[in-house]
Amino acid sequence: MGLSQTLAISLAGLNATQTNLSIIAGNVANAQTPGYVAQSAVQVETSAGSGDSVQVTSINRLLDKYVQQQLWTEQAGGGYADMQANLYQQLQQVYGQPGSGVTLDDSFNSFTSAVQALSTSPSSTAAQTQVVGAAQALAQQLNNATTYIQTLRTQADQGIATDVQNANNALQQIAQINQQLSGMTINDSTTASLEDQRDQYINQLSQLMDISVVHSGNQVTVFTTSGTELAGMQASQLSFNATGTVTATEQWNADPSKSGLGTITLTPPGGSPIDLVASGEIRSGQIAAYLNMRDNVLVKAQAQLDEMAAQMSTALSNTTTAGTAVTSGSQAGFDTDIGSMLAGNTIQLTYTDSANVQHNVTIVAVDDPSALPLSNSTTANPNDTVIGVDFSGGAASVAAQLNSALGADGLQFSNPSGTTLRILDDGTGAATVNAVSSTTTATDLTGGSGALPLFVDGSKPYTGAITSAGSESVGYAGRIAVNPALVANPSALVDYSAQTASGDTTRPNFIYDQLVNASLQYSPSTGIGGSASPFQGTLADYLSQMVSMQSQAATNATNLQTGQDIVVNALQTRFNSTSGVNIDTEMANLLTLQNAYGANARVMTTVKQMLDALLQM
Repeated sequence: MGLSQTLAISLAGLNATQTNLSIIAGNVANAQTPGYVAQSAVQVETSAGSGDSVQVTSINRLLDKYVQQQLWTEQAGGGYADMQANLYQQLQQVYGQPGSGVTLDDSFNSFTSAVQALSTSPSSTAAQTQVVGAAQALAQQLNNATTYIQTLRTQADQGIATDVQNANNALQQIAQINQQLSGMTINDSTTASLEDQRDQYINQLSQLMDISVVHSGNQVTVFTTSGTELAGMQASQLSFNATGTVTATEQWNADPSKSGLGTITLTPPGGSPIDLVASGEIRSGQIAAYLNMRDNVLVKAQAQLDEMAAQMSTALSNTTTAGTAVTSGSQAGFDTDIGSMLAGNTIQLTYTDSANVQHNVTIVAVDDPSALPLSNSTTANPNDTVIGVDFSGGAASVAAQLNSALGADGLQFSNPSGTTLRILDDGTGAATVNAVSSTTTATDLTGGSGALPLFVDGSKPYTGAITSAGSESVGYAGRIAVNPALVANPSALVDYSAQTASGDTTRPNFIYDQLVNASLQYSPSTGIGGSASPFQGTLADYLSQMVSMQSQAATNATNLQTGQDIVVNALQTRFNSTSGVNIDTEMANLLTLQNAYGANARVMTTVKQMLDALLQM
């Protein structure tokens, strides 16, 4: 090997060492930089005449892509768990801190205690006023709880809007960096830096929604976990139409014509828009948590409050009257008066068919024909068949509609006179009418019975009416109020008619019994109880179940957050250990390079001395 070849080899070694030293300097300088992945030089052996040399061909990132993909997946779960736990903790304020004296339980107990005191002193003006005040406090707390829940839903809606905007920015940046990298064939510090930046945007995106990332050379393509492309060389566009202030009656629906809330739409470059919410494409991340809270958890929380308000109102205002047994030749059945029935009031019909199978039918009065037909889920009883009937045309029209619906079952409906509805078997033995009753709502404080419209919907009696816009029960907890006529005249808590004797306890006892002892059946749509076995119990039982259920859900959300944070932190630590900068390793590499640099320098010095000697000769 000649001196010139030796010199060339040493020079190549010095150049490679200098490149490595530069990489180490960059690694150390960026050790605390978020998202920075440690770099290393790729060296190859090359031939230099009859000798061997070294050359740095590229700069690689020390990246464990498998751990990185796992981290992105779990970060979506972490974002979901963190946001859901946060909103659940805020939701607990609706029910109040146990022992604070201002919980829903406390307000309800104060109301029942005031009614109990009135039962012992019905003539006491102070006791009457105390009941009205306690009822107002309970109604106000239900109003405030509704306002708070809808504030949380509004917060979630706004959170979706912000996250969609951030996701769009991340997708655009990923696509732009892909375009920049597409023109670079050599891996150097510039390409490594661009890939670090791109990974940071993917990292941001993974916290917002669940994604899948596919690598191809220095390019990546980002998909939803179900396979819809989000970003490659071009970015898809996400759009979301925020509602502003969300109310209880505004709910999301997969049918845009029925939805009161915004959805997330993905528009691919040159493609057709996709509703990511309706298609279930977003299953994790902060956005999924916001959607779940806005459209499911908080909607059910509101429904539970609405059910509490509705059951309490109807327990005090509704009266069920058994039908009068009648016969007509060989036919037998019952008459019931439907003259005082309001939209939402019901007729309960029980009959047995020829196979000795008993059927329960709930006939619901409806004033809006566009709301028909009704779903069987309209009532809490899973064994009921629900039939909605337009009552606006009078008793004869009601009979005709019921003949059309149930005539084939061996039943006959007629309107013999006035507002009487007659329900008979058809005399052939195809059916036997077992019982008929009607449930009506008291609208007058002096209606002659214990029932009274103590709580009202704004200013009108609450009946649970159903229209094309939905049930009156939706959002009722936010509108429930004490009857203004009762506020003006608290003595109506005792005086149920013009002839009520002084000290009569009929109405106070009725109110107390309905609040404390009446066993009611609650709609399973609230999430309390199942469709096959709805929750049944007193108002206090239901309230306790509701608070307990929400408390347990909040605890579960916190536990999920804790567990998910452990997983994310463990993966982050593992990722940092393999792809982050290790100062000890860099210092060891630095010492090795210093020795290599010194050795190459000594070779060059020796070659110089030898050349100088040759020149002197």
